[in-house]
Amino acid sequence: MGKVTHVLFDMDGLLLDTEAVYTQVTTEILARYGKTFEWSLKKQMMGRKEHDSAVLLVETTGIPLTPEEYLVERKKGHEKLFPFCKPLPGVMKLVRHLKQHNIPIIVATSSHKDAFLLKSKNNTELFDLFDGKIVVGDDPRVHKGKPSPDIFLVAAEELGAKDHSTCLVFEDSGPGVIAGLNAGMQVVWVPDERFEITDEMRQKCAKVVTSLEQFNPEEFGLPPYQ
Repeated sequence: MGKVTHVLFDMDGLLLDTEAVYTQVTTEILARYGKTFEWSLKKQMMGRKEHDSAVLLVETTGIPLTPEEYLVERKKGHEKLFPFCKPLPGVMKLVRHLKQHNIPIIVATSSHKDAFLLKSKNNTELFDLFDGKIVVGDDPRVHKGKPSPDIFLVAAEELGAKDHSTCLVFEDSGPGVIAGLNAGMQVVWVPDERFEITDEMRQKCAKVVTSLEQFNPEEFGLPPYQ
């Protein structure tokens, strides 16, 4: 593990406990058509651009909706539930710590701006720490979604990070991990407990932890917790 100078955070399922909302809303939509939301499909959708995920879901399940119609229905459910999402364990401690020690930090999320605003509006204590450094999935500079590295490359540029090998990405999704690796960055993977982690993926990641509470900044040359 090399020294880290800049830190990039995914949001859904990493900073905020939003994945349960995604599952609940899509499960309810699929149930209308007698379909179930299998984990094998959800794990492929995680971390991708919204439209890419919608295409994958519609094609896999065969529901009689276009990807656009599915997203309209999904948005209705999300608007009710996203404002109640909370930070996951270890998040506030780590982000505050990095901010306190003037380590450049940024959020790089596949969520579109409107969804980000829903999720963040009751979590200002967390997101204010980023000083407006947020890259969202519908940013015109992000041409391709994860697992392409675009969003992390844009985020690194925002931070003024020239050497991508000293950038550290925190991710929970498989496509997000691959995106970080494709960007030439170090990756800490905080996977859902249902993920089957291959030896190959484990070896490529700088670290795999079950919670941000397990992360030790000193291992990456960052200031230690006091």
